[in-house]
Amino acid sequence: MQIYEELIARGLIAQVTDEKEIRELVNGGKATFYIGFDPTADSLHVGHFMALCLMKRLQMAGNKPVVLLGGGTGYIGDPSGRTDMRSMMSPETIRHNCDCFLKQIGRFIDLSDGKAIVVNNADWLLNLNYIDVLREIGPHFSVNNMLRAECYKQRMEKGLSFLEFNYMIMQSFDFYHLYKEYGVNMQFGGDDQWSNMLGGTELIRKKLGKDAYAMTITLLLNSEGKKMGKTANGAVWLDENKTTPFEFYQYWRNVGDKDVLKCIRMLTFLPVEQINEMDSWEGAKLNDAKDILAYELTTLVHGKEKADQAKAASLALFAGGDDDSNMPTTELDPSKLNDGGINIIDLMIECGLVTSRNEARRLITQGGVAIDGEKVDTPEAVIPAEKLESGAKIKKGKKTYHKVIIKR
Repeated sequence: MQIYEELIARGLIAQVTDEKEIRELVNGGKATFYIGFDPTADSLHVGHFMALCLMKRLQMAGNKPVVLLGGGTGYIGDPSGRTDMRSMMSPETIRHNCDCFLKQIGRFIDLSDGKAIVVNNADWLLNLNYIDVLREIGPHFSVNNMLRAECYKQRMEKGLSFLEFNYMIMQSFDFYHLYKEYGVNMQFGGDDQWSNMLGGTELIRKKLGKDAYAMTITLLLNSEGKKMGKTANGAVWLDENKTTPFEFYQYWRNVGDKDVLKCIRMLTFLPVEQINEMDSWEGAKLNDAKDILAYELTTLVHGKEKADQAKAASLALFAGGDDDSNMPTTELDPSKLNDGGINIIDLMIECGLVTSRNEARRLITQGGVAIDGEKVDTPEAVIPAEKLESGAKIKKGKKTYHKVIIKR
């Protein structure tokens, strides 16, 4: 099975332009393609997973990935999928986030020896002259067409700033620049980026002629993939200092039954034939599939050793064992104790298990919190220092575990 057909079999392709040409380029290893990453945080999260895996697959098939860091578009902010305007970041924060992204991306694709290209759109966007952009690029964009784009339509009622309205033009200019300077002939992005990407393709053809050879492709469920990165407590990060390997493993281990095989197909590098054999799995076998998914993805992000540790801790924990050596742990400063103990709500906040006192109170009153297997009955409960001396296990809900021990 060639790579383009494999992408289809894995359910990764939603829409394309010029499918015949795209298939020939990708299967022939002749695609120089880019995917952009706007530095909205100092770590990538699992919502970026699909794009990273796609870059790896295509590079393994001989195609050249271009990593576009959004050091310029980060000044504006992508309105896609947003109900409000993003917070403005300082130039220093944007540069720091770009550096963090690049380190993580290097775990997925080979950046050495000309096998990939890394660029930052700050290098060209920040130097543009406003009047030149209006005169040279502006005439090629219809405001009427832009307002029909889903990314803008969904914001019109709540308000769309003129700053964000420029995002499509900037992203389109990226493709135009990369086409001219680096020979990039293809761009990939989520289905929520389709209008922006078409804008780039059309800009190239309008500026350079109808025969200009630029194509677009979108990833099925990439916008859903972005939702994948969010949980009740925030995002699931690829940085182990934000989401530990154990927590990362547990996130995938707890994927719903209806999604597990879809995730295995789209995100792992297991052979399609092997995955097809798993399509008939039901009941308890789906738990085996979740173990496979969690292990494969944790290995991909954190390496085999940490994946083995996370798997062992998970199996021991949920089999009723006592191995908590790889469980997320908080060392509690003794100064946090008051009269030989600490209130359960304060303890949960210290451990990062909740984002507010109200959230903690609600979980406790609903019976969703336990300490060392004993349900906490009241938000006023005080956990004595003796219980924390050797390490106590907090269970939140059915599947979140955290150990806390007094710092020595």
